[in-house]
Amino acid sequence: MEAFSDGVIAILITVMVLELRTPSGTNWADLHDELPVLLTYVLSFVYLAIYWNNHHHMLKATRRVNGLVLWANMHLLFWLSLVPFTTSWMGQHHFATTPTAAYGIVLLAAALAYYGLQSAIVADQRDDPILKTAIGRDLKGKTSPLFYVAGVGLAYVNRWFAVALYVFVALLWLVPDRRVANVIGATETR
Repeated sequence: MEAFSDGVIAILITVMVLELRTPSGTNWADLHDELPVLLTYVLSFVYLAIYWNNHHHMLKATRRVNGLVLWANMHLLFWLSLVPFTTSWMGQHHFATTPTAAYGIVLLAAALAYYGLQSAIVADQRDDPILKTAIGRDLKGKTSPLFYVAGVGLAYVNRWFAVALYVFVALLWLVPDRRVANVIGATETR
């Protein structure tokens, strides 16, 4: 499951980078027209990297996988597979309202799918609660969807507020969260 997921995320990043067009000129000013596409690529790359990193740590704390976990993982990968589409749409239309809202909807759905995958793993591993112990109250995981919902709504008020919220959540997750790594390390040293 981990290798398949890693491959899918690598392909998604590849698809996104192939969407980038090189400027027609050779001056820095020629990048101006491509800047929205480049900025959405950077944001989406960061999001996919965050999901890859957290997915990797979560699976390190997983002892076995059942059918529900496999389907929950596919659900997550489905929503992540839409990131290149909404990235392209939002970037090509310079952060227009509806594409910016759609981007937030995909981020929201991916966050909920990740929570579902995490919950499926925790439910299956009751006898070995490493992941449950590691995630604890999961404040970031529970508040992130609220920010995405707010971002989707704000896209129709002021798209830049929505983009700012999406960036804020990405920055929130970029701060290293050592809970899972620490719990895994502690259980490996026993």
